[in-house]
Amino acid sequence: MELGIYSFGEVVANPAGTSATTLHERFRQVLELADLADAGGLDAISLGEHHRSDFSMSAPEIVLAAIAGRTKRLRLSSGVTVLSSQDPVRVFEQFATLDHVSEGRAEIIAGRGAFTESFPLFGFDLHDYDALFDEKLQLLLQIRDEETVTWSGRFRSALDDVRISPRPLQTPLPIWVAIGGTPASAVRAGLLGLPMMMGFFAGPEQFVSRVDLYHRAAAQAGHDPASLRLGASGHFYVGKTSQAARDEFYPYYSRYFQQGGAPFAANGFPRAAYDAWIENSLPVGSPQQVIDAIMLRVELLGIDRFMAQIDVGNLPWSMTLESLELYMTEVAPVIRKEA
Repeated sequence: MELGIYSFGEVVANPAGTSATTLHERFRQVLELADLADAGGLDAISLGEHHRSDFSMSAPEIVLAAIAGRTKRLRLSSGVTVLSSQDPVRVFEQFATLDHVSEGRAEIIAGRGAFTESFPLFGFDLHDYDALFDEKLQLLLQIRDEETVTWSGRFRSALDDVRISPRPLQTPLPIWVAIGGTPASAVRAGLLGLPMMMGFFAGPEQFVSRVDLYHRAAAQAGHDPASLRLGASGHFYVGKTSQAARDEFYPYYSRYFQQGGAPFAANGFPRAAYDAWIENSLPVGSPQQVIDAIMLRVELLGIDRFMAQIDVGNLPWSMTLESLELYMTEVAPVIRKEA
């Protein structure tokens, strides 16, 4: 069982005004989180790609390269690479390079992206949302599997007997598909025989049917479902006691959704809805409560990696550090023993 953290490097105001207020400070914090996670025995870190002023990670592969030089064991992945609006050739070159400078620790987690600002930014039509991802994922996999590529498609110039370099240190370079609950996405990951990362906040029960679709599609395509990896990621906060964790996390979590434009949080995330999410397995609470939430994901979905968004909403730094410490010292040992 692998346990890790992920970050979008949000730079948003919060109610107490005690969080990072500049990009420079936020990048420094993310690097420090990686240092602490590596020293504390966690297994992986993912950085998400966004192209908005309230997020710092428009180029996560560069930050991952900086982390590679400071750490020894963490797996280093995007979370996600918005492949629909990127060039698969360039993505492969960047992560193959990262794989070498990290001594074989790079991974790509490819997804369509929950936000769509990158489409007009890079000149893509949002109407091609799914077709772009499907075509570019196929090309990325061909580049991974073939040193010399001949290819043609709708959305980029053709490749004619082109050698893509460098080749990664790992063979093959790990490529995951991230899904947010769309059944077709689970089927696509299964047909391709790729590991699947599921992103959700609460209610892991809703993903049981997605995992079933994934396994059935994999078997249909001739892949062994038992050999395919599954992961889950989501918002996270662990405190010393259940009630204290709920109370101290709530104002920042509410503000996060409000600033993000969530329809249900136009005036702030209703406290009753927040408490209901926790009862429905949002990993917020005491160490034991968070252990139970993660283990429910293991039991229902069969995951072998859990990624915690440790600093969701640009939490006050002291809260992030305390949550990370409890995750590493009180949650992780129990999860590894039980899973």
